[in-house]
Amino acid sequence: MTNSHASTGYSRRSVLRGLLMCGTMAIGSRSLLGTGLLAEEVAGSGQALEKRGWKLACQLYTFRRFPFYEAIEKIAALGIKAVEPCFFLPLDARQPGLVTSEALPPDKRAEMRQKMAQLGITMPNFYANLGNDQDQARKVFSFAKEMGCQTVVAEPPADSLPMLDELLAEYGLTLAIHNHPQSPSSHYWHPKNVLGAVEKRSHRIGACADTGHWVRSGLDPVACLKLLEGRIITLHLKDVAECGVVGSRDVPLGTGAAHYDRVLEELARQNFRGVMTIEYEHDSPQLLEDVAKCRDFVINWAVQHA
Repeated sequence: MTNSHASTGYSRRSVLRGLLMCGTMAIGSRSLLGTGLLAEEVAGSGQALEKRGWKLACQLYTFRRFPFYEAIEKIAALGIKAVEPCFFLPLDARQPGLVTSEALPPDKRAEMRQKMAQLGITMPNFYANLGNDQDQARKVFSFAKEMGCQTVVAEPPADSLPMLDELLAEYGLTLAIHNHPQSPSSHYWHPKNVLGAVEKRSHRIGACADTGHWVRSGLDPVACLKLLEGRIITLHLKDVAECGVVGSRDVPLGTGAAHYDRVLEELARQNFRGVMTIEYEHDSPQLLEDVAKCRDFVINWAVQHA
């Protein structure tokens, strides 16, 4: 993994200062991240999200070029206070072989919690690998609970759900089934498949709605959200350039084929309350700017519809 931003000597404060100087979030005629920002405007934007019960997070896969400890500095500098780690991504450039998963030993779990706490970052979701192995599922849920998670995001086989449902009750967690684009190996690409899997299960099991992958599969994300109403636990906020093209690249929210104003309108209509995780898969030198645009779109919408 290439890490072109490592060892720059920039502090979190200096990164944030740079973002504040060049940010683009607008409320009315003013730049929310521009110079001369009033504190009450920042507070007001956060209150708009809180009023709807929306908590913004960032999927670690967005910053997969960077180990976790570097990625969360970038996430914190963007003003996003929550992260959804992936079970297969590296923890620290100085500690090769360690990944952000249940495989971490106790001392590294404590170190991970400490690093997040120092940046004011929480971990409400964890993207995990779940199957039919009950002992392995216990390890995943134990790790998630220890790290302060409420929801495990995964794509487990449907026949594992009765067992997982019982464990979720034991650990006090929820399971959100994630959808990838349509393919022979993607069982949950269509929301009907998710509904079929969860209909006999408790409401501890529901959907992690990935709107961009629905669009890649040629589906209308608003129609998909309507179909899943009442079973949406969390989301991967994602917009893509073209509908029905599996390889279509990510674009900032509101600029692609997902028609994201309608997506947020539907979530508001459903009175969705929970974690909304920005996942931006198109890596480029403009990655921070693109993620900031995604963040801005959600906050601006919430402010304008407060």
